[in-house]
Amino acid sequence: ALKIINNEMAKVNKFIFWTPRILAILFILFLAMFSLDVFGNNYTFWETVVGLFMHNIPAMILLIILIISWKRDLVGAVIFITLGVACVIGTIVGILIIPEGSRFNPILIIGSVVFLLIGILFLLGWKQKKKLSRKKKI
Repeated sequence: ALKIINNEMAKVNKFIFWTPRILAILFILFLAMFSLDVFGNNYTFWETVVGLFMHNIPAMILLIILIISWKRDLVGAVIFITLGVACVIGTIVGILIIPEGSRFNPILIIGSVVFLLIGILFLLGWKQKKKLSRKKKI
């Protein structure tokens, strides 16, 4: 019976470890996909390069955050939850300040859900690591 409990615990740890990282990678790729509209505008080579760079700044920042968070779950939890809350605030401000909705950005709603989910999963992973390290000390 003890082996079954340990196997279940290992599965939970793997799920909580990999899910926020995979979700972050998928969301980064989702954001990077929006930069592909640069190719349909008959830009010169250098204009295309600059356009791709400018469009991918958010994805590059998120990639850096993910790299830092990969081994430091608490950092990932704090940053991604903060980004999620910022997206919620941005959505609310956009709706309240501009009631006709012309500045409403649905990516903020998507981002808030994804960021909060990733942040919560990083937080759960950090708590599990902390709990396991306490058990090893005893």
